[in-house]
Amino acid sequence: MTATVLTAETLISRYVDDIAYVAQQPPATDLAAFISQLDTAAPRYEAAGINGHEDLETASSYLDEALRATGTDRDVFLRRAHDLLRPLVSDMTQEYRTDVGD
Repeated sequence: MTATVLTAETLISRYVDDIAYVAQQPPATDLAAFISQLDTAAPRYEAAGINGHEDLETASSYLDEALRATGTDRDVFLRRAHDLLRPLVSDMTQEYRTDVGD
């Protein structure tokens, strides 16, 4: 069994629309812009009383490390961020949309 390699582009594409919506910005096109949007979105989720914003902050930190890392280290940081984002982003954004009336 081979493990699927998670790239920064793949990770961004999975979550960019939800995070860009909450950040109120156009979708990020690179890892640095996505990190910035996560850093904007996390306090907005918190202000709306939505649980999980701390995990987004941690994911942002992992992605920041991935930005500077190479090889296997980069892969590890991307996977850690993905593992935090996967169970949260869609549900958190749906709750946020409901709270703001969208």
